[in-house]
Amino acid sequence: MYAIIKAGGKQYKVAQNDVIAVNRLAASEGDEVVINEVLLVSNDKGVNIGAPYVAGAKVIGKVVRHYKGRKVRGWTYKPKKSESRRYGHRQYLTSVAISDIQA
Repeated sequence: MYAIIKAGGKQYKVAQNDVIAVNRLAASEGDEVVINEVLLVSNDKGVNIGAPYVAGAKVIGKVVRHYKGRKVRGWTYKPKKSESRRYGHRQYLTSVAISDIQA
């Protein structure tokens, strides 16, 4: 059984006992998180596709930890202007362990 969920503007394919990294959630470590934006649920009975979400479906997970992702370095340059700039960015992430998928 698996599901496709929407969290933080991105879509993730999740199954039971998966650990996924999503954009920072407003929950403490160890808290239970319920995601109601389920786009698709596939189980032994078939596939349920939502329009846009599957009615009554939810994914339950537990917040494992909050952390910062790897650094992405960028560089801009404008020729003939003697202008350049370097920058870095680290995204705030939350690790979520999926415990149950309810269709």
